[in-house]
Amino acid sequence: MTVTRGLEGVVAATSSVSSIINDTLTYVGYNIDDLTENASFEEVIYLLWHRKLPTAPQLDQLKQQLSSSAQLPHEVLDGFKTYPIDRVHPMAALRTAVSQLALYDSEADKMDPEANYHKAIRLQAQIPTIVAAFARIRKGLEPVPPREELSFAANFLYMLSGKEPDPIAIEAMDKALILHADHELNASTFTARVCVATLSDIYSGITAAIGALKGPLHGGANEAVMKMLMEIGTPNNVETYIREKLIKKEKIMGFGHRVYKNGDPRAKHLKEMSLKLTTLTGQPQYYDMSIKIEKIVTGEKKLPPNVDFYSASVYHSLGIDHDLFTPIFAISRVSGWLAHILEQYENNRLIRPRAEYTGPGMQEYVSIERRA
Repeated sequence: MTVTRGLEGVVAATSSVSSIINDTLTYVGYNIDDLTENASFEEVIYLLWHRKLPTAPQLDQLKQQLSSSAQLPHEVLDGFKTYPIDRVHPMAALRTAVSQLALYDSEADKMDPEANYHKAIRLQAQIPTIVAAFARIRKGLEPVPPREELSFAANFLYMLSGKEPDPIAIEAMDKALILHADHELNASTFTARVCVATLSDIYSGITAAIGALKGPLHGGANEAVMKMLMEIGTPNNVETYIREKLIKKEKIMGFGHRVYKNGDPRAKHLKEMSLKLTTLTGQPQYYDMSIKIEKIVTGEKKLPPNVDFYSASVYHSLGIDHDLFTPIFAISRVSGWLAHILEQYENNRLIRPRAEYTGPGMQEYVSIERRA
């Protein structure tokens, strides 16, 4: 057996959901640039789940299904009020709430394709409601119910703030959701597929994926980027701060990628939205700092920014709490998780790799009286 640490370069599954070939990301063969510039997030959800773009009636039907499924069981909302609000991370709250949703779904343990699709709709619709409701409840505010006439992106921003979002804010959120929707066999997607390959249910698969996304090496990077920007404070401090990090060989979050060698194709879209939003909100220092950091890190280490780097200043400019950045990642990525879960069910085989043993050789049991 040949061991590859982190399974780097190992092809573990076939999939028709998305691809990364020659540093180009596609969803079902559509270039991410094309989708980000032209599609809505709802169209991308349909594309990932059905492997084709929707017609107008199909898109209208999906929007109606999502908007009518966004309400949460009152037990889930009431549960938030029992959480230790002063110390629980929103990702932990999301993980718990998604698992709890299964308790109130009569189809939770049904495994036929129709029931699984119904559950996919509900999870896609309810996860934004969970994130927004928890964000408000922990501040002592009442949750804002979803509005059926709003788009997916607009509805999330509305539930979060209780105010009609600005068109540029809606555009930024929609693009961010599209860019984060799927990314081939990343850690959380692989976790979801491993889980459901045992023929466990969709709720278990999504809960497992959220657990994997919670880690700072996967979903938590943009929160760490924003923390760095806040520590730097002004563009004048960038040079000293980053040079010290480089001298100490400390990791600078938001740069480099396991798969992309010549740059993350998603980053440029969020860079553009960061410029628009920081200008709109009167916070250009965050974009200016990001530009300076990129110049130094890419120049010194030949590492271009990834999708997390500019998403930090985008979400901050939208007035979103920094610890909600990773849950927002989940709001988008659940579309990809669900696509992969449904694909796994269609042609399932238990995922069971091997490990190279590195422990002691054959040993004989020694009674406890004779042990040193």
